[in-house]
Amino acid sequence: MTVFCSHCHRPLQAEMSCLPRRGKQAPSASKPFRSTKSASKARRDQINTELHALRSLLPISAQEKERLSYLHTMALVCLRLRGAQLFPPDSALPVGPALGAELLSLLPGFLLVLLANGKLVYISENVAQVLGLSMVELLAQGDTVFDILDGRAHEDARKKLLLAQEEPGREVTFVSEMRTSKAFRLQHGGNQAVAVHGRFTALCWPASPSTTAFLALCTPVVRLPVDNDAGSQDNLFQSTHVLDMTFTDVTESVTYHLGYCREELIGQSWYSLLHPEDADLAAAQHRAVGESLGAGAAAGTAVLRVLRRDRTWAWLCVSARRDGGGHAITCTSHCLR
Repeated sequence: MTVFCSHCHRPLQAEMSCLPRRGKQAPSASKPFRSTKSASKARRDQINTELHALRSLLPISAQEKERLSYLHTMALVCLRLRGAQLFPPDSALPVGPALGAELLSLLPGFLLVLLANGKLVYISENVAQVLGLSMVELLAQGDTVFDILDGRAHEDARKKLLLAQEEPGREVTFVSEMRTSKAFRLQHGGNQAVAVHGRFTALCWPASPSTTAFLALCTPVVRLPVDNDAGSQDNLFQSTHVLDMTFTDVTESVTYHLGYCREELIGQSWYSLLHPEDADLAAAQHRAVGESLGAGAAAGTAVLRVLRRDRTWAWLCVSARRDGGGHAITCTSHCLR
């Protein structure tokens, strides 16, 4: 039986020179050259050169540039690119450095601009007055609003952003602790509680998802009380409820904070005082304390808006626990300012 060569289809006995020679072979598409140490170094050097070039273009001080890591550099570059897409150089919108340090210093907080997915677009420079961190230092935490918020507030923030996105122009508010500098935490005993109040706005016309952003003013509030920290008695009142959250008793200090007389609230549902946007959060806390076992079992805290007698909204940090042998719920409400 004659065996034929697979390369030239001639009898194998008649021709052996058609077989590939041993030794180095030309690379094929399916078997490229392996990366060498020198090639890897060349690629790293090229990447470093590009990162140094990008860093040199950032509008920050030379001292801040020296402290930037590569990941930090890319976070700042992405922030600037997102900002350039929403606020092009020929835009007449008064955003960014055009606002001026004098005008920013008059604000009760700092400005924040986000994309629908929570990506940061702009943080005003006066953020350092509120959090003790400059805009550059804050971005070391990450490039989304969730990276700078306390983890317990992530879900509430997502829900509020989704609500604002579904109804453009609707203003939403949520309160959360934001990350601060070590010196700030040592001085104030923790991170800074901030009320984020904003809405989605079309920055260009016609509007599209790529030209819509969440514009917010972030205002500091008093430090949120921690567990087992009663804080100042001047800033709180206590209320007792049956398991469906109907008032059965409340301390007289409620008049100072909410304007109601004690007798007006007894028999009324807690839910009748809540802001509609905060009803889901309050219901989640209610379920958690309802599922807890035994008297004294707590369900953590929730920051809620409650209607005052004068029809304005009061921000309360509410902690709840089971009492009375598990047949009642006691709430301690700290008034935030």
